[in-house]
Amino acid sequence: MSLMDWMILLLPLSCVFFMAYRSRRYIHGVADYLAAGRVCGRYVIAVSDITVGLAVVTLVSQVEANYKTGIAISFWNGLLMPITMLFSLTGYCLYRYRETRALSIGQFLEMRYSRSLRIFAATLRTFSETVCNMIVPAVSARFFIYLLGLPYHISIFGQEISTFAVVIVTVLTMALFIIWCGGTVALIITDAVQALMTYPIFTVFVLYILINFSWFSEIAPVMADRVAGESFLNPFDLESLRDFNLFALLVTIMSRILNQASWIGAGSSMAGRTPHEQKMAGVLGEWRNGFSLIFYFLIGAIVLTILNHVHFASEAREIRTALCNRAADEIIFHPEIRKQIADTIESLPEQIHRIGIDEPLSQQNNLDSSYLDSVHEVLGYNGSGNAKFQEFRTLYHQLMLPMTMRHVLPAGLFGLFMLLMVMLMISTDDSRIFSGALTTVQDIIMPFMSVPLSPERHILLVRLVSVGIGIVFFCGSFFMAQLDYINLFCIITTSIWLGGAGPMMIGGLYTRFGTTAGAYASLISGIVISGGGILLQRHWAGLVYPFLTEQGWTKPLGVLLETVSSPFAPYIVWQMDPVKFPINSNEIFFLSMVTGIILYCGISFLTCRKPFDLDRMLHRGIYGDRQEQQPVRKMRSVKTLLSRLVGIDEQYSRGDKVIAWSVFLYAFGYTFMGTFLAVIVWNWFRPWTLEYWSYYFLTVQLLVPSVVAAITSVWFLIGGIIDLRRMFRDLGTRINNPFDNGMVEGHVSLADKMEAPTDCLQRQDGNTQ
Repeated sequence: MSLMDWMILLLPLSCVFFMAYRSRRYIHGVADYLAAGRVCGRYVIAVSDITVGLAVVTLVSQVEANYKTGIAISFWNGLLMPITMLFSLTGYCLYRYRETRALSIGQFLEMRYSRSLRIFAATLRTFSETVCNMIVPAVSARFFIYLLGLPYHISIFGQEISTFAVVIVTVLTMALFIIWCGGTVALIITDAVQALMTYPIFTVFVLYILINFSWFSEIAPVMADRVAGESFLNPFDLESLRDFNLFALLVTIMSRILNQASWIGAGSSMAGRTPHEQKMAGVLGEWRNGFSLIFYFLIGAIVLTILNHVHFASEAREIRTALCNRAADEIIFHPEIRKQIADTIESLPEQIHRIGIDEPLSQQNNLDSSYLDSVHEVLGYNGSGNAKFQEFRTLYHQLMLPMTMRHVLPAGLFGLFMLLMVMLMISTDDSRIFSGALTTVQDIIMPFMSVPLSPERHILLVRLVSVGIGIVFFCGSFFMAQLDYINLFCIITTSIWLGGAGPMMIGGLYTRFGTTAGAYASLISGIVISGGGILLQRHWAGLVYPFLTEQGWTKPLGVLLETVSSPFAPYIVWQMDPVKFPINSNEIFFLSMVTGIILYCGISFLTCRKPFDLDRMLHRGIYGDRQEQQPVRKMRSVKTLLSRLVGIDEQYSRGDKVIAWSVFLYAFGYTFMGTFLAVIVWNWFRPWTLEYWSYYFLTVQLLVPSVVAAITSVWFLIGGIIDLRRMFRDLGTRINNPFDNGMVEGHVSLADKMEAPTDCLQRQDGNTQ
């Protein structure tokens, strides 16, 4: 990095950490530290959520997926559009959760079910997200080591120290500093400031890519050069894709519906001034991601183009050679094997693939195949060789992005890319660490305390647990092996929680019949199915498959798997493989969700003795107050029905209605009806050529979003600054309630009980045993 790159990186980061340090003055009580005093406006929530949703690991995983499947599969994301739009407009799950005024999911679970479930569910969630998040610092550390070309070891005072460890410590220390300073207040402030910085950076990168790479002569031809059934451009020609296909999209849709409330936790998800303000933040969220989606789309396209187009053949050989050598140096400990791999890779010639003349590429035969096959041959095809090759292949695909960016970005732009990645890394790590700490303290430790802690001790406990979570992340980064694509790894590890949490959360927020027994059954089914899947995936190549081979069971088991999956082919194909477990993470996740729904509903119906009082928990009716009172429903008419469809109620101002209708018309009218359903109908009667599809994706995923992003960037910049100023003022004048600490008595929060003790004398536990 040049001096200019370092200045571009360090000056904005100094501003971010200064804002985090200044947030200390606004922490007066537990609710401030955990929920920013519930005084945040819609724009500051929407803006801060931009960087929380972005991350180094997200970008790397997106490039992995795009490199394997292209952009054609993204067309079918149109199926998600009406779902996400309705969720945002109606405040699905989030509005009701904010009405409970719970400081954590565990507090909600105790109010709705029981204290034992609160502790069990919180422990399960913390374990699941910790296992998943352990790879985040590791992926980020490797990303920066490969991007900067750092050595694997550095000498400090004559001692050899792992660069990997130094980078992870640096990453986690920055995140813990922000958490220690101000908790959720610091997270929201720093995330909002970083988000406002990312917009101009995204703009610079989009312009650089469009100027230096040709869509029609480089990017689109590379995507068009695929065999039938594996198209990167035609969404109607995907039947041979595996892992990231239409069934994976179905699982995503199902999880989006079922698990909308399952990850509510640290950050802005419970910081809105009112439930309506929290809901409007979600509505605005439909507008906020323009530049980030364009950035992800273009970065993935550029990596694919550089590594596969003949114009960049020499650069591609250099990148692949360096990538193989770096990955081998990291995971292979025998010098002679590393040298053999290096010699083999060096002997491979530069690949000149002429699009339209040579055979199209495929998942089985592509420009990476010769490199991966050569490494696999050196490592061997036995159990240990297959296991090591699986690890090598994972690193190879995961680190394509930093190696490519290192070779193509000029000075100045390299510094901007570093700044962007560091900001995305910080915003992700601090949120995930704080989420784990909040759940641990509020839902595992606090329920065992008969006497509430003082606010100072309570906050100190959260800070210390955050440090502990950071230490766990550090240790896990060394010992948690990721043997699959990042997206699939995250799906299978989080499904331990998400496989059974969805029915419990939705049933708790929307039904009166859900019981503790049903919730336990749902969660346990997720543990058994997803946990078993993780163990099989983890030990398949090294232990399970060799054992099956020794017993002579591989062939009959393979026949059984193919027979069971054949009705769902080509989207579900279970075939025996010595390297990878035949059932992928999406399929395991789907099985756990379906089982959880069946068990929750069935057992709850059998064990429900008395309907639960939702009005008490949601502060509605006689339990409501003036500020957060549920609006009175008027008589139905065509106008009111249309308003309900868009999520509009009596709390909406004229400006709110304009925002809601604009989201509805853009998301449903333009995106869903115009660019999805109309295109399906057109192709039903007259299929498009690949050239038409290239024009389509250029327009729909690049040009139109660029215009929208340019408008919303200015809009959100102004709104975010105004809301930040109001947030500072409200935090300074807010009166702290010492009982608002997340504790529950008799299915009622302690804060509510202290405000109106006569309302809560009778324990409402008729359906929770």
